[in-house]
Amino acid sequence: MVYLIDASVYVFRAYYSMPPDMVDADGNPVHAVYGFARFLADLIERESPEYIAVAFDGSLATSFRNRIYPAYKANREPAPPDLMLQFERCREFCSHLGLAWYHSSEYEADDIIGTLAHRVRGEGLRTTLVTRDKDMAQLVGPGDVYWDYAGDQRYHYHEIEERFGVQPERYADYLALTGDAVDNIPGVPGVGPKTAAALMKAFSTLDHLYDGLEQVADLKLRGAAQLGAKLAQHREAAFLARQLTRIHCAMPLPVGRDELRRRPPDREALGRFFDNQGFGLLLRRQMERLG
Repeated sequence: MVYLIDASVYVFRAYYSMPPDMVDADGNPVHAVYGFARFLADLIERESPEYIAVAFDGSLATSFRNRIYPAYKANREPAPPDLMLQFERCREFCSHLGLAWYHSSEYEADDIIGTLAHRVRGEGLRTTLVTRDKDMAQLVGPGDVYWDYAGDQRYHYHEIEERFGVQPERYADYLALTGDAVDNIPGVPGVGPKTAAALMKAFSTLDHLYDGLEQVADLKLRGAAQLGAKLAQHREAAFLARQLTRIHCAMPLPVGRDELRRRPPDREALGRFFDNQGFGLLLRRQMERLG
């Protein structure tokens, strides 16, 4: 089993949930670094993973999705400067802890995780996706696990539909219909989660849906008589949205299982790191327990 960590979820969670009065010797906030370090240390102590990798997001405005659709994620505020610095420190911590980590300005953390998951499946390994991002549900295959670590909820392949509304293979198409306000993706106006789920159950893919629009009127859906025309009117928007919602699983990342094997922590470097951050005994003692 390979544990693939969606770092941004847990760095942001620590940044906004922990008191910001933790600072280093220069007065820079380090509360997100501390929270993220505790999260990773707890996970490793709990699971003892042999294989693990951490994926970080790059810029909000430089991924290939921004070239396709400039308004993609344009509704989000840039991360505060002190948070950007703490992200750098989180990546440094991963290196000292012996974990492989990845970051790209062209691709998002979702794509990194999707690519790694696809790669290790070819080597006979399954994955545990550690995230709260619903988009990652599309990556879950038989034998994989979607783990909402903060909520302590794990979902296997056969449980994804009940939790997220559709099967993993149909999730990107489902989001193409509903849109995703968080990422500023419009979707098809008037098509909500229930309608989109029913359409995906009936047609399985966006392509099959648009090849059979004349059959939509026969579905037992509210407004089915007008739904086909609405879908036809917004066909271009739906297929554009799918380009944005589908996780890219073939980015140029020459990595195999050996690169994802957890290495022993560099305890000397960790000691210096903790000194620089002003971290106390709790994390140091936890590091001593990690093999």
